[in-house]
Formats: sequence, structure tokens, C-alpha cells
Amino acid sequence: MGSAISLTGWLWRSLLLLAAVGTLSSTVFLGMVFAAVMRYLRLARTALKATTSAPDSALPAVTLLKPVHGMEPRLAENIESFFRQDYPNFEIVFGARDPENTALRVAEEVCRRHPEVKSKIVLSGYPTWPNAKVFSLDQMIADSSTDYLVISDSDIQVAPDFLRNVIPPLLDPKNGLVTCFYQGVPAQGLWSTLEALGMSVEMPSGVMVADMMEGMRFAMGAVMATRRDALEKIGGIGSTRDYYSDDFVLGNEIWGAGYHVVLSHHVVKHVLMPRSFQETWGDQLRWMKSTRYSRPKGHVGTGLTFAMPFGLLGLASASALGHPIVGAAFLGWAFLSGTIQSVTVGWGVIRDRRALYYCWLYPVRDLLGFCTWAGSFLSRTFFWRGETYLFGKGGKIIPQRRPAGDVPADPS
Repeated sequence: MGSAISLTGWLWRSLLLLAAVGTLSSTVFLGMVFAAVMRYLRLARTALKATTSAPDSALPAVTLLKPVHGMEPRLAENIESFFRQDYPNFEIVFGARDPENTALRVAEEVCRRHPEVKSKIVLSGYPTWPNAKVFSLDQMIADSSTDYLVISDSDIQVAPDFLRNVIPPLLDPKNGLVTCFYQGVPAQGLWSTLEALGMSVEMPSGVMVADMMEGMRFAMGAVMATRRDALEKIGGIGSTRDYYSDDFVLGNEIWGAGYHVVLSHHVVKHVLMPRSFQETWGDQLRWMKSTRYSRPKGHVGTGLTFAMPFGLLGLASASALGHPIVGAAFLGWAFLSGTIQSVTVGWGVIRDRRALYYCWLYPVRDLLGFCTWAGSFLSRTFFWRGETYLFGKGGKIIPQRRPAGDVPADPS
């Protein structure tokens, strides 16, 4: 009996030590986030002055590339925001697999309302590449008429000055790609609100710290502005066709080709769909799995940036050892650090009012983030756009529901 009690005590002390290590690491990360925020805001002020001073004569013609796939909330509003750009010369190219795509009807209607903007639709047909979006983009780029290209998802909404802010950095030949943060715009429901908080707080926190520590070496798919010469230097957009995280890979390859990847001061909006917990969980897990394969070392370290799981572990272990006040201190600090991060990043950088009003809810998002991080190590499969895929070595993906002739060899 005595040895069992001793073993139990040893176990709880070990868990308390783990809680202390995790609390320390997440606190250090919070300090790094503070430093990264100050750096980002300083650079953003400088960049804003430079972009707003660019005359119309210096702004090149631009092609906006908009792949669409099925109906989404506020789709017409999202698409129309790109037609309303305060920019001298641009065109919009839409891409889809087939003419029966319901999203195309919305795009066509918006095109009719804006005859002043040159627009076209490119039908790519059934994808023969693992990443169907990249398959469409390759044909859309071939059908574009400018050397400045902006790739943006259909669930993104932008302000009228969007192009005036993201294009000027590309006038410097050393810069090969510009990418933007995005503010999560939730649909109704708790799960959508938590997902949006992750977009406005968790994601930019990690990106700003990565930019501060090693510079931008990747891109975010909400907005990727680039030049044709940079794409050609990496072998075209097709170089990302085997990956789910084509945005990460595109930025990484352009950086590897000797160009700078610029993190813009401009923030766009990512409009979420109303979904169940199961659907939201599936998406979060898919994104975490993609990070696990695209940045394996960094992904492992991400587990030490979450505060709430270590706060709960500290509460449980300290209470079991007869120190409930110590346990409450662990949990209290974890909760407080989450709210501080939400206000500092979500409101201070992304200007998301929800991150300010619901800062008390962000610790729940932090805990869910840890759960999806842990879940990302449990399997290689994921569900995306109605199809099942398998992650292979280096983040390459293998479609599981395609004719045999279209499925590439297992890259793992």
C-alpha cells in the first residue's frame, strides 16, 4: 500500500513539474508575442506611408485570381468587394472545374453588375493533380494578361484599398510575394466564434513570432500577391501541386529562390460558414495535420505555446498533492495570459472587435487548439472539398477517390 501511495505521489509531482514547464514555455511565448507585435506595428506604420504615397502611374496592371467551389455565405458580397477596388487597372479571372458549379452563377451575376471591370471564367475540368485548386490556378494564370498576380480564396472579403496596399511592395524586384493576415468573421454559433478567434489571435501570433525570429519564409492562402517572374523562377504554380499547404509551399519556394516574402500591414476578412462542431473540428484538424507535415519541428514545439492545458494540469496535480491554491494560481495565470493575448493580437493588430469583447472566451479556443494539435499526430488521412486524402512525406497529399490513372504514386 505504501509503495502504491508513493508511486501515485511521484506521478502527481511529475505532472506538476510538466505543468510548470508548460506554463513557463507558454509565458515565454507570450512575451515573444508582445515583442513581435511591437515590431509588426512599427514596420506596418512605415509600410503604410510608403504604399499610400505611390502614384497611379507607378501602379501596374493586376490580375485577381479567384478559384470558386460551391456556395458559401456572403459569396456575392465577398466577390463584389474585389470588383470595387480603388485601383487604376485590374482584371478578375474566376476558375472552376465545370460550368455546373453553383458558385459560378453568383460570379457571373456579379460580373454582369460590373461591366467596367474586365473579367473572365476559366473552366479547368476534372483535376489530374493532387491539389485541385492548384490545377485550376495553373490554367487561370495561363489565361491572365498581366505580370502581377493576386491569388485569393472565395471566402475572403477586402476593402476598396486592398490592391493599393498589397501591390506596391512588389515594385521592388527583391520582393517576390506579399501575404496578408486575415480577420475571422464568424457565422452564428459558438464553434464558429471560436474558429474565428483562432484566425484573429492564434494564427497571427505564431506568424509574427516566426517573422521576427527568422523572417517570412511562407505565405498564407487568404492573399498571395506575386509576380510572374517569381513564379517562373520556381517552375510555375505547378510546383505546389502535390501539397495541401500550397500557400506555405509557394511562399517557401519563392523565398528559397532568393526573393523576400513580405508580410503586409493590410488585413483582410475571412468569412466562415455555419458548421457543426464535427465539421469545425475536422477543418481545424486538417490544418494542424498540414502544419505537422510542412513544418514538423516547429509543429512539435507548438505544443508548448498553449497555456490552458498546462493550467488545467497544474490545477489537477497541485490539488491532488494538497495545494489547491497553487493549482488555482496555475489555472488563473493560464486564463489571464489567454485573454491578454486575445486583446494584444486580435484587437491590437487584427482590429477584430470580437477578440476584445470575447477575450474571456479565447482560453477555450487555446484549449481546443491544443486538442487539435495533439490529434494531428493520430492519423494521416483528411477530408477536403468532398474528397478523402492521405498525407505523405513532406506534406505531399494523395487523393483517395480518383480514377487510378489520376492518382500519383505514394510520396511517403
